[in-house]
Amino acid sequence: MADRDALPLPQEVRARLAELELELSEGDITQKGYEKRRCKLLQTYLPRYTGQERQDHRSPITPSPSRYHRRRSAGSRDERYRSDVHSEAVQAALLRQRERRLAVPMPSKRRSLVVQNSMDAYTPPDTSSGSEAEGSLRGSHGSGSAEEWISRALHSSSSSSTSSSSAHSSGSANAARLAELITHSHTGGPGSHLSLKRRGLIGFIENGIMGRRSCEDASDRPWSSLDSDESHSAPPDVTSASCPSTQEQRLQIAPVARPPPKYGNAVLMETGDGVPVSSRVSAKIQQLVDTLKRPKRPPLREFFVDDFEELLEVTQPDPSVPRPEGAETNVVSGENLGVVSNWPPSLEAGLQRWGNIAPKAPCLTCLDTTGKPLYTLTYGKLWSRSLKLAYSILNKLGSKHEPLVRAGDRVALVFPNNDPVGFMVAFYGCLLAEVVPVPVEVPLSKKDSGSQQIGFLLGSCGVAVALTSDACHKGLPKSTSGDTLQLKGWPKLLWVVTESKHLCKPPRDWYPHIKDANNETAYIEYKTCKDGSVLGVTVTRIAMLTHCQAVTQACGYTEAETIVNVLDFKKDVGLWHSILTSVMNMMHVISVPYALMKVNPLSWIQKICQYKARVACVKSRDMHWALVAHRDQRDINLSSLRMLLVADGSNPWSVSSCDAFLNVFQTKGLRTEVICPCASSPECMTLAIRRPTEDGCKGPGRGVLSLTGLSHGVIRVDSEEKLSVLTLHDVGSLMPGALVCVVRSEGVPQLCRADEIGEVCVCSVATGTSYYGLTGMTKNTFEVYPVNSSGVLVCEYAFVRSGLLGFVGGGGYVFITGKADGLMVVGGRRHNADDIIATALAVEPMKFVYRGRIAVFSITVLHDERIVVIAEQRPEATEEESFQWMSRVLQAIDGIHQVGVYCLALVPSNMLPKTPLGGIHLSETRQLFLEGSLHPCSVLMCPHTCVTNLPKPRQKQPEVGPASVMVGNLVSGKRIAQASGRDLGSMEDNDQFIFLSEVLQWRAQTTPDHVLYTLLNSRGGVATSVTCLQLHKRGEKIAALLAERGQLQDGDHVALVYPPGIDLIAAFYGCLYAGCVPITVRPPHPQNISTTLPTVKMIVEVSRSVCVMTSQAICKLLRSKEASAAVDFRTWPPVLDTDDLPKKRCPLLCKTSDPDSLAYLDFSVSTTGMLAGVKMSHSSVSVLCRSVKLQCELYPSREVAVCLDPYCGLGFVLWCLCSVYSGHQSILIAPCDLEVNAALWLSAVSQFKVRDTFCSYSVMELCTRGLGGQTDSLKSRGVDLSRVRTCVVVAEERPRLSLSLSFSKLFKDLGLHPRAVSTAFGCRVNMAICLQPHRLGKLADQGTSGPDPTTVYVDMRALRHDRVRLVERGSPHSLSLMESGKILPGVRIIIANPETKGPVGDSHLGEIWVQSTQNASGYFSVYGDENLQSDHFSARLSFGDTHTIWARTGYLGFLRRTELTDASGERHDALYVVGALDEAMELRGMRYHPIDIETSVCRTHKSIAECAVFTWTNLLVVVVELGGSEHEALDLVPLVTNVVLEEHYLIVGVVVVVDTGVIPINSRGEKQRMHLRDGFLADQLDPIYVAYNM
Repeated sequence: MADRDALPLPQEVRARLAELELELSEGDITQKGYEKRRCKLLQTYLPRYTGQERQDHRSPITPSPSRYHRRRSAGSRDERYRSDVHSEAVQAALLRQRERRLAVPMPSKRRSLVVQNSMDAYTPPDTSSGSEAEGSLRGSHGSGSAEEWISRALHSSSSSSTSSSSAHSSGSANAARLAELITHSHTGGPGSHLSLKRRGLIGFIENGIMGRRSCEDASDRPWSSLDSDESHSAPPDVTSASCPSTQEQRLQIAPVARPPPKYGNAVLMETGDGVPVSSRVSAKIQQLVDTLKRPKRPPLREFFVDDFEELLEVTQPDPSVPRPEGAETNVVSGENLGVVSNWPPSLEAGLQRWGNIAPKAPCLTCLDTTGKPLYTLTYGKLWSRSLKLAYSILNKLGSKHEPLVRAGDRVALVFPNNDPVGFMVAFYGCLLAEVVPVPVEVPLSKKDSGSQQIGFLLGSCGVAVALTSDACHKGLPKSTSGDTLQLKGWPKLLWVVTESKHLCKPPRDWYPHIKDANNETAYIEYKTCKDGSVLGVTVTRIAMLTHCQAVTQACGYTEAETIVNVLDFKKDVGLWHSILTSVMNMMHVISVPYALMKVNPLSWIQKICQYKARVACVKSRDMHWALVAHRDQRDINLSSLRMLLVADGSNPWSVSSCDAFLNVFQTKGLRTEVICPCASSPECMTLAIRRPTEDGCKGPGRGVLSLTGLSHGVIRVDSEEKLSVLTLHDVGSLMPGALVCVVRSEGVPQLCRADEIGEVCVCSVATGTSYYGLTGMTKNTFEVYPVNSSGVLVCEYAFVRSGLLGFVGGGGYVFITGKADGLMVVGGRRHNADDIIATALAVEPMKFVYRGRIAVFSITVLHDERIVVIAEQRPEATEEESFQWMSRVLQAIDGIHQVGVYCLALVPSNMLPKTPLGGIHLSETRQLFLEGSLHPCSVLMCPHTCVTNLPKPRQKQPEVGPASVMVGNLVSGKRIAQASGRDLGSMEDNDQFIFLSEVLQWRAQTTPDHVLYTLLNSRGGVATSVTCLQLHKRGEKIAALLAERGQLQDGDHVALVYPPGIDLIAAFYGCLYAGCVPITVRPPHPQNISTTLPTVKMIVEVSRSVCVMTSQAICKLLRSKEASAAVDFRTWPPVLDTDDLPKKRCPLLCKTSDPDSLAYLDFSVSTTGMLAGVKMSHSSVSVLCRSVKLQCELYPSREVAVCLDPYCGLGFVLWCLCSVYSGHQSILIAPCDLEVNAALWLSAVSQFKVRDTFCSYSVMELCTRGLGGQTDSLKSRGVDLSRVRTCVVVAEERPRLSLSLSFSKLFKDLGLHPRAVSTAFGCRVNMAICLQPHRLGKLADQGTSGPDPTTVYVDMRALRHDRVRLVERGSPHSLSLMESGKILPGVRIIIANPETKGPVGDSHLGEIWVQSTQNASGYFSVYGDENLQSDHFSARLSFGDTHTIWARTGYLGFLRRTELTDASGERHDALYVVGALDEAMELRGMRYHPIDIETSVCRTHKSIAECAVFTWTNLLVVVVELGGSEHEALDLVPLVTNVVLEEHYLIVGVVVVVDTGVIPINSRGEKQRMHLRDGFLADQLDPIYVAYNM
């Protein structure tokens, strides 16, 4: 800027430059735009230099002698908040914390979300990076030299350049160095971080079919299959107190023993304990873990116990907390209100007097946007126009007999801020007409949230008429016909334009009735509360007049004085001084509009000089703007000013604005005693004003108070802790005629002690009287009777709560420390939002965010308030710079206020909602944050630092002995939780056969033409069907093929790689005929062969298959180039193509004699990522088929529709085995065809008039999502589901109740009975344990009203402690569980404790154990893990029945005896599955099921499509799929963190936002969370955003 000051610039160029700089500081233009326009203005005045000369002529970086005389650039701090004490305190706090700075891992963001790259995170502080003024300011802080800059950069960010280096690194060495640097960054600053540069996935995601298929190619991934548990088996523990040495924490390149993953090129590294991790993601997590291991502030006493009753623990008083010690205060009275003889008896009488005796006297001058007078309203004009309006309101609205407005009715005044004349006429017109004006803001838009709340106020006030100006009326939203639209939330209004040309002249004999001031309501002033709601404060006519008299006396107003007003004239100080008191004293008001202030911030000072004004009403912001825009203008002279009224003088930071303004303008004639701060609120009106003393003998009162003391509500002057202090100035003496006391803000209004902060209460005629229409709130605020410590009333009159917090000092001077609305109580300590803002703005450098555009508020999370800071980021600020600033702000607030910030977010410029006068709409900002509609560009959550009131971790109690359990169950009358299905019953014709191959041969002989299978194509037509005889003959031919070409022997293993269809079934029976053991394997996906083919190869190898049978198409696929790149074709065992079968049949079918010999192997990947094969013997298969046949009543005459994957579990049994055994016809629908035609399954069920159908949750979800809006079109096409008796969902998980209910509700219109949908439950050890709750006795009698009898509600908190507690529907923390189906015939179930292996009582949670002849024989494993085998398949109870051999399902659940009866008259035992033991997460000593957390997260925001959670190093990682725009990604981070804290008492460590379809699922629709975890740690998810919560 020095160049400009040295140049002879014309006045208009200087003014234009000042406007430009103001626009830049307010964010109206970008830095680039500012520089471009500035250069354009200065180019004709700048001398021409060469590059070398320009460097020589640069201003040296020295402290500027006149800091406030030059406009500083956007990089400097906000003088409005400046207090040298505070600024130095912030710097000292940051310096003090430097030793223990945290290495905050920076979030990683998709490149499309990053505003700019972070190449120039640090720039040496020379004049090239900013203006000379900014350089001089930095120089004054002692950071001018390059050496200091380098040392600062190295000291504060040991890895500040990693983001750029990671972009250019090409080998693993760089990654290792970066990771090593991160783990060593304990001495580094808050900006020590590693920026993840994004890479696209190759392979799986590249082909666009990530996981969202009903097939296992998404889950069976080589990088997390058999050895996935080994790869991340021992993550480092965050919870341990001991800190490992630096040597142990260093990350190194690991010698990789197994082949690297097939896709993604992340470098594998090892932590100190030998766990291989990715160099990017895992290094960041390790960094986060290291940070969280550091000692933090000691937690508060935990104040509630997470148990059944959730008892609130009484907090023990802390002896070190400062407590008030002074004497009890008394009621303080202001000076007497002296009544002057010529004061009018009412304001209307005053207007009448001046309108008649001084009609030419100027009343109000309004200015245009150039600062020129637009119109001057005289007192004569005001009187005549008000009369005209009053007559029109009373006589011209409505009919003669039915006037629309009567005396006492409420009328809205809707005028823009640039039309004070229209407003003043309307206000006095209403007073003369004896109607009650309700001044409100002009609605900014049809849906503006602030205006909606105002609409509710108008509705509650019964407003039917709105007065407005012509220009404003034209700007209101209109319909196509030209009528004014009804605004959202507003009542239906008649809009009346108040310009004279639209009004009627009153007749000569008409005259308003002007009475003396009385207790009738004069006007209603609106007030916006902390939560955004709007209240109307009613002010009576006597209160209005008395307040004008008190203000006149306190300010020493005289007739014909000139006053300059910059404030909002519709409310508060602006209304009281410029509209009301001015008329009482016949003063001349110069109204400076906000629009002019934006263009010319000095305009109000220029008007003081021009009109020789005696008084000016401003806010701290206006003084700051004047400082910013001030130049050495010789024509400024403020000596005429006797009073500069600072309306927001009660704000603690206004002291710095006043000091700075006085410092600059003292040379321009401004006297010290002229600056008069005042304190006011809508309820108490003006509380105190500092009097303008003429002699200047008394200086203003100052207090330097301890912030720590203030947070505990006590006054401690200049405590030893110099960093945490707040400088206050007094706001003057009390108003004349007022009584004031300070009472405790909560509970009984007891008087405070002398050294205690409380709420200031006022007793005076000149206050508001009520909140309109709200009697309860009125009583609490306007009818307060203070008591002393003995409980005795101190005054017989009622006091009014002002909403201001503070104390009355010596001499009756009032000090205000903050507002009740801005108070945030965190952990029992009170913090003022304005103080937090001041600290944030004192953090240098301020060039990343806009000054004065910071919102601070609190939200309630987990029984306490949490502080949220939102700031607007400048467009030119890089992501890395902003993140470093955020980290410093967190540390500064922590150091000075001793409170943690829960969330700090930056939003793009001009994105925070504004009030009409340009401030931040705080409640709207808070609402947007809570709704997830704020769209920030950077978020830093710190729940680990802030949340210190989590419930106590569960302590594992020593286990109770078996005898005690037995006695306990007997004493409490509980039966042991066990149940069984009915007996298998008598044999039928085909039941004599143990082997399925014999059953098929018998059917081929007895019913050769009976159709067993019908396969449908994707269009719903019959692709192929097969009879008993045809299937038998094809089986024979395949057996011949195996014997001839395969040279296979009895008992050899054969892999069947087929798409879902009849070929698979024929191949299976061909293997049985040949005496071979079949293994069904899902074929590789043609579009994603590089990922899915290795899985196929692995199953072939692990199952020891000596031969692969497949179709011709898949055979070609295996030989293709793409397949050979993934798996060399030569490594496969012999591949047999069954499309070309030999003509002759097998000479001799194999006759197996041993029922316990192997029938087939069932391979699948569990949800925990384990690939396991189970052995199914011929006898088990036979019993299983018979059990399903009896349960589902399957006979040859029946038709069953099956839409399941045919490769494992019950899906394979229903697809391949049951039809042959029972003889019923199976209509087969491949689930993958539903992706092409979502209506295929339901149409087939309707077309074939099927009564029983089986599907998976993924099929149900496809139908629910794909056909949601198509039920009408399906109905018109004749789809009818009324014949469906049972629709069974086959699953190995907890039943998804919400999905089942959605499905039933959606297709109810197509005739689907709500009770038709049921679930089945099976697992690895037994394919079908429960199936189809079938015709329970009372079901038919019970209507559809009320909850389903098979659904219970349990307490989710009790489940975490492995207990079951039944609660009512809708109870807090309730979880609905649906019965998993009726237990199959021949199956016994018992619930056992998974640790002690002892039986548990009824309705107790434990592991489900099963005993049945249909159980699998054991695991088929190359490694032969005998321990696992015996533990899962040969378990015995530790007490009770210790002889029976059980199989452990690995699922937690409980049994409950219901009131329903089955066919035999026995009471029905319902089995409820809670979740898999392997998937349950042990956190804080409690057991959490991922599905519960995921359900909570999915509810938080409409854009969350899916969610999955897992743990890593004891951190909870939440992955959410974003279904909306990428700009919503960062909105999800706070919402996810909040809901998991609130509902599950867990702190989320990492939030990962990904695209839809990234979370892998298996064929049953179950999430593959361990695959997801491995993909995340290998940096292969391609996330949109990753947030590391601190």
